[in-house]
Amino acid sequence: MPVRGIRGATVVAADEPEQILEATKRLLEDIITANDVDVDDIASIMFTMTPDLGSAYPAQAARLLGWTDAPLLGAVETDVDGALPRCIRVLMHVNTGKPVSEITHVYLGKAATLRPDR
Repeated sequence: MPVRGIRGATVVAADEPEQILEATKRLLEDIITANDVDVDDIASIMFTMTPDLGSAYPAQAARLLGWTDAPLLGAVETDVDGALPRCIRVLMHVNTGKPVSEITHVYLGKAATLRPDR
């Protein structure tokens, strides 16, 4: 079975742990729902945040959802002038028979500006 990457992003209003965790949980749940993913089929998830965020690990949101088996990794995005502020990004690797054309990437709120083609 192939492994497919599913992208997603969201933005928070402030660097507060509750906002980071809630926004990330919603993003993860929306990715799962949009792609009909069984949590057991998640191979791994990579999380990044812009440098203006640092009060919580977004990967903790997956653990709060009970996702204890998938490997998770977090990193900080490169600090680029003009980049979308307070942004959390996700790259979820999923074991799926779906072709790439059927994968739905999820960009919530202001993060939709990152991929207007989606």
